[in-house]
Amino acid sequence: QVQLVESGGGLVQPGGSLRLSCAASGRAFGHYNMAWFRQAPGKERERVAAISGGGTITNYADSVKGRFTISRDNSKNTVSLQMNSLKPVDTAVYYCAADFDRGILPARAEEYDYWGQGTQVTASA
Repeated sequence: QVQLVESGGGLVQPGGSLRLSCAASGRAFGHYNMAWFRQAPGKERERVAAISGGGTITNYADSVKGRFTISRDNSKNTVSLQMNSLKPVDTAVYYCAADFDRGILPARAEEYDYWGQGTQVTASA
């Protein structure tokens, strides 16, 4: 069982930066792929970024490549999402998710077993 708690959301002007963090409880954190998803009103939940259990493989949505960076610290059971050059279209509730590492980074939300409660990110003037 893995419990996830996000922090770091808020309101930022377009072009600004935010850093989201997700703290995980439970054992064997390094055995889990971790991902950040987001969901805007009226839209489906989409995967923004993902990182493998060992941290050697990452994957990003095309819309955030070059602006967002996912990282993890397995000694602290945390995963982070650094978001730079934020745009109004990035406004959404952001969720941290975990999936047991089977050698691939799942793209679909249904494939992730554990979820945080979400944190609101708003990029607006």
